[in-house]
Amino acid sequence: MSDKLLVIGEVRDNDIRNVSFEAIAAARQINADAEIVGVLLSDNDLANAGKEFIAYGADSVITVTHDNLKNYTSEGYGQAVLEIIDELSPNGIVMGHTSIGKDLTPKIASRLSAGLISDVVDIENDGGEAVYIRPIYSGKAFEKKAFEDDFTFVTIRPNNIPALEKDASRSGDVTAKDVDIKDLRTIVKEVVRKASEGVDLSEADVIVAGGRGVKSAEGFKPLYELADVLGGAVGASRGACDADYCDYALQIGQTGKVVTPDLYIAVGISGAIQHLAGMSNSKVIVAINKDPESNIFNVADYGIVGDLFEVIPLLIEEIKKVKA
Repeated sequence: MSDKLLVIGEVRDNDIRNVSFEAIAAARQINADAEIVGVLLSDNDLANAGKEFIAYGADSVITVTHDNLKNYTSEGYGQAVLEIIDELSPNGIVMGHTSIGKDLTPKIASRLSAGLISDVVDIENDGGEAVYIRPIYSGKAFEKKAFEDDFTFVTIRPNNIPALEKDASRSGDVTAKDVDIKDLRTIVKEVVRKASEGVDLSEADVIVAGGRGVKSAEGFKPLYELADVLGGAVGASRGACDADYCDYALQIGQTGKVVTPDLYIAVGISGAIQHLAGMSNSKVIVAINKDPESNIFNVADYGIVGDLFEVIPLLIEEIKKVKA
């Protein structure tokens, strides 16, 4: 295999984020014959993480461990990744379209004078050439893009390209590389996580999101219970965050997180265009609102007109019965 594609993985609390496995699958779609080389960065030992990366389809993995990689900075990660790129001269790079991916990949693309196609939701094959599909106009339309040169550089939106099936029998080299990461102008002293515990909102298969109709922070409690029963995460509209019902870390929309879960339950959300931009590509949308004229019903696959404080407890009860 002469071609090489780098897949830059993300490690959080010693666990690899699911979108990194999806990036491996995307790399396979881009070039099935290429050698997929995973790149993992952290301040902890990454040997086990490297083996897991191989189990999900990587052919080999390069790990970089350094104290300056404990918390993400574009300088630290950039130094490590650029040194690996200089050494391997890959034909392309794939990474998740996450907060880190959005920040790191433009920096690398600029250094390499390379094109970058971001927020890819699907990959098609056109006469042997990969064509990348990405949403535009807040998800109202999609565009197809391709590279003019031979270098591929893409970020993929979480929950759109399924990861390959894990195969623990796969083998490959996990190589630790020493990189002297120095002269950082930005140092992260502490990271305070304000998001809810449990399922990562950007990677959740099920999301229960509340809007102004939830009326208070106390009103979010039934949403957390419903999300817990469904094994999902809780999100919110900007209106709910502005009203101080919940933290902005839960915000979904044009100025918040963009999510594409299998199931999105919009509770007390009117359906402003800014919110729809962050969730309209969800696979199944269920809207719960007492106003039958709410715009959210125009994008919903299923709609329930009623008081959320009556509907949610009934849903929880019925779901528990089905699961039992």
